[in-house]
Amino acid sequence: MNMLMILSVNIILSTCLIMIAFWLPQLNVYTEKANPYECGFDPMSSARLPFSMKFFLVAITFLLFDLEIALLLPLPWAIQMHNINMMMSTAFILVSVLALGLAYEWLQKGLEWTE
Repeated sequence: MNMLMILSVNIILSTCLIMIAFWLPQLNVYTEKANPYECGFDPMSSARLPFSMKFFLVAITFLLFDLEIALLLPLPWAIQMHNINMMMSTAFILVSVLALGLAYEWLQKGLEWTE
């Protein structure tokens, strides 16, 4: 019964917040509001230039290897468990998959910043 109550409160609260967020903002877009602001001066060039796709690829690669470190961090404590073979094989599989992904990205020249 508690789980049903929590789910219903979450659904009702989420729906209310979505509806408020949809109707609350002012949709009046005018030129002064849409222009970029650069210290009171007129901008020299467009402020809405797209980022390079390489930036996003390097950022995603960083997140993957950061996640790898976060997953391997409890490994020294896991070694003290009775079933050490399972823990070591799981860590080996994780590192192997990530190393294969790194090798693939390296061979596809995804880590080179310049074209």
